[in-house]
Amino acid sequence: MNLHLLQQLDPAAPRPDSQSRRNFMGALASGVGAALAAPLLAEGAESGDGGARPAGLGPTQSVKQNPAEQYFRGPFKKQSQPWPGLAGKMSPLPDHGEKSYQGSGRLRGRKALITGGDSGIGRATAIAFVREGADVAINYLPAEEPDAKELVDLLRGEGGKLVLLPGDLREEDFCRKLVGDAVRELGGLDILVNNAARQQAVESILDLTSEAFDATWKTNFYAIFWLTKAALPHLQPGASIINTASEQAYDPSPHLLDYAATKAAIVSFTKSLSQQLGARGIRVNAVAPGPVWTPLQVSGGQPQDELPEFGQKTSLKRAGQPAELAPLFVLLASQEASFATGQVHGASGGGGQP
Repeated sequence: MNLHLLQQLDPAAPRPDSQSRRNFMGALASGVGAALAAPLLAEGAESGDGGARPAGLGPTQSVKQNPAEQYFRGPFKKQSQPWPGLAGKMSPLPDHGEKSYQGSGRLRGRKALITGGDSGIGRATAIAFVREGADVAINYLPAEEPDAKELVDLLRGEGGKLVLLPGDLREEDFCRKLVGDAVRELGGLDILVNNAARQQAVESILDLTSEAFDATWKTNFYAIFWLTKAALPHLQPGASIINTASEQAYDPSPHLLDYAATKAAIVSFTKSLSQQLGARGIRVNAVAPGPVWTPLQVSGGQPQDELPEFGQKTSLKRAGQPAELAPLFVLLASQEASFATGQVHGASGGGGQP
């Protein structure tokens, strides 16, 4: 059974006490799960292990910084979580822009569905979209509920709606239902961000099972196909579809054979679909990140022996943070990118681009 949570972001609402927060998950039953409505307050987020989230540089701030030294440079300590992993249990904590992203109304009135929105790049994008004035629905696996609930706490008082729609994107029926639920709860759909991904490092093709290969393709690519088909009847001229590709599409790692192949397919899919939908006034673009510090890396996405040096082969000699990717998604979703379609925008610290 899929859990369906609706959080109303009401800046005028009173502050709940800690007991009411613990009782937050009560309420409106639906045929597929529980729908909840609750007032949200503005306050900073803390990690699941009690540490304050790191501050970065917001996109509207003008302070000049050395990008090579702006974030943690490593080495990372070896750490492992069961897939799909939780951002709140990572060390150091990723920066999703919790304290740094400052919106300016660029997406006011827009309605967006973001897959993988509980953590990583999807979470950073959700934070940015809400602070830019959008109503947002996020999808994630039920195992990622702690990260999703933390996001709700973070965005209390930011305005608009944040709708939580957990479920498994490897199921076509769920993908169709996800779009329908998002449209119903948001009152429409203007932006589709296909971001969720599965990444599991396997050293040899001889060790890559058909079941694992199938799971990666269904999560990373089939879901984009199913979600896009379901969303198109709801998208009007001015709508935007943004897919998360990867530098792996152009510079694949030997231990990410299936993952890299899906990302190459996403690039091709993006370019083809943009040509189909251009006449309808719907733009289709992709963002191709490089090594970014997300739960993917600590839940099987990187070999443990390579994790300490993660990202240090980039030109900036460090891994990226999710907060550094969110402004690209905002740009591509906004009217400012009205002439951008069929494009792949990279943020990889150097290299790995077409």
